Amino acid sequence: MRESAVHNTTGRHGPAPDTAGTAPAAPRLRPPAHPVDPRAITWWTWQAVLTVLGFLACVAGLELWLWKKTPLPLSVGVIALSLLLSVAYVLIVPSWRFRVHRWETTGEAVYTASGWLWQVWRVAPMSRIQTVDTARGPLQQMLGLATVVVTTASAAGPVRIHGLSHDLAKEVVDHLTATTQATQGADGDAT
Repeated sequence: MRESAVHNTTGRHGPAPDTAGTAPAAPRLRPPAHPVDPRAITWWTWQAVLTVLGFLACVAGLELWLWKKTPLPLSVGVIALSLLLSVAYVLIVPSWRFRVHRWETTGEAVYTASGWLWQVWRVAPMSRIQTVDTARGPLQQMLGLATVVVTTASAAGPVRIHGLSHDLAKEVVDHLTATTQATQGADGDAT
């Protein structure tokens, strides 16, 4: 499974078309093929819980500060709405993100799709890649996950592949490093 996820370079069935004598086509924006690791749902759930706890602490602090000035029904309504929105956020957003987040690497580019409310599709041509790194926060380390960070010569910032298993992230980094070196060796550097 990992082998095909990292080294799938055509995305087609059957032999590659004959392109001898033609300039390579620029990578185009398209949906990436591979989902992230299912453990990413747990990671995003813990992030959501921590976010919600901060939000609820702010609501509680505001209610304590205004408790003598606010009518009781309004305070109860604000607290109930805050709790309802918080529970919905924790239950819905992590699974939604899992359905949206996708990634793929080919010999020509890195493709990602991410987000939940605002969704972003990115493509980074191999010739524009400057560095490839992994990042692992404490929750990712506990869950065996990693984020691949692909820095490009782009004002849009790095392309990030969130929620990969740590082992797969290492394979992706090795694959991208080798492919980028081969591409830049033939075409020049990525700046």
